Amino acid sequence: MNSINDFSAAGIDGQERRLADYAGQVLLVVNVASRCGFTQQYEGLQALQRDYADRGFQVLGFPCNQFGHQEPGNEAEILGFCETQYGVSFPMFAKIEVNGDKAHPLYRWLKSSKPGVLGTEAIKWNFTKFLIGRDGQVIARYAPADTPQSLRADIESALARGKPV
Repeated sequence: MNSINDFSAAGIDGQERRLADYAGQVLLVVNVASRCGFTQQYEGLQALQRDYADRGFQVLGFPCNQFGHQEPGNEAEILGFCETQYGVSFPMFAKIEVNGDKAHPLYRWLKSSKPGVLGTEAIKWNFTKFLIGRDGQVIARYAPADTPQSLRADIESALARGKPV
């Protein structure tokens, strides 16, 4: 696999979605959880979605229950929480694993494309973020503590590189 456009994933509604549908856009891929100390970042992620969507930007949320069992609900519960508590309008996907033998192929590719500190590939916790350029390649990886607001300059830079398809 050479770019994010080569992958697909089940949407939170269970329908398979090709990530090529987002080709030419700047993406922020985030493993999310509803009961995490970082859950309030949904607000900032939604603000990024609101502020940049018309310029070719999308947040893609991937619920994951691998860290402290902080995403125990089913897809309907997760979506309901995100919509009612944070007004999430960005695309959400079905719950996945991001580490281990059952890690989703997208996350295997993301981690190998942009390893973390000291070259470690494993996702350390919920709300790890990957910024993807319009070309479908990983630009940057951000730690859970990196707030959505702190990514604005990098997003602006990525959006300035080329026009939406």
